[in-house]
Amino acid sequence: MTRAERITIAILWLFAGLVFLLLYGPAVLVVVLSFFDIRRGAVVWNSFSFEHYAALAHNASILSALGNTLLVAGGSVSVAMVLALAIAYYMRTGQRRGRAYIEFVIFLPFVLPAIITGISLLITFRELGVERSLFTVAIGHIVIVISIIYRLVMVRLEALQTSQLEASADLGARGFTTFRLVVLPQLSSAMVTGALLALTISLDETLVTFFLAGGDPTLPLRLWAMMRVGFSPEINALVSIVLLITTIAASIGALLLRRSIPARKA
Repeated sequence: MTRAERITIAILWLFAGLVFLLLYGPAVLVVVLSFFDIRRGAVVWNSFSFEHYAALAHNASILSALGNTLLVAGGSVSVAMVLALAIAYYMRTGQRRGRAYIEFVIFLPFVLPAIITGISLLITFRELGVERSLFTVAIGHIVIVISIIYRLVMVRLEALQTSQLEASADLGARGFTTFRLVVLPQLSSAMVTGALLALTISLDETLVTFFLAGGDPTLPLRLWAMMRVGFSPEINALVSIVLLITTIAASIGALLLRRSIPARKA
């Protein structure tokens, strides 16, 4: 390796380190600050404690907003998963007319600016006489995340050999039995990936939620409102907990995907 190559590699490593620092440095800083007090804009380094975590357990407004966020995210991702699976499997098993139009309807809310999607849904619910609530927020999230799950599932279904479906039918299996025993196991990795991506987007969605939320705010809206007066120390503790849970969930998902690949090849 020449000197020029070593210098180039060192520069690339330095650049990569700076990128990782910018990406993960703020998150690490939030976790560190969750254990210390901040007085007059300065960190009191000799005040290490779990006081902020204990205060978080008694912060009813933050916990309520977090509960609303988890309820909306879990419900919307579950419904979107069922709808995406049903539509994708219906489109895959045969020559279905209008597939391009259906996919256009599915993908359009995701590619449109969030403000357009939010206003459109708000006007629709007003015309239907539906009051804004967590239900309308969940509908908005379903409209957004279903495209992600549908695309991942459809890609996996298109890679599925038609001969497997035909063999299942020749053995006397009906449509649902074929889906449950032949198709669904091969969709597990796509479903896990789609669910994780959809859950991340739902937890982070703010603009569409802003237009559709009623009197029960989600966590992003609650944090948005707190920006005017400043964040309380419990927010650092909350962010640390969310980061830990997210990291564990992502690791579990990665392990499940890694295990599913050899099993599928075998």
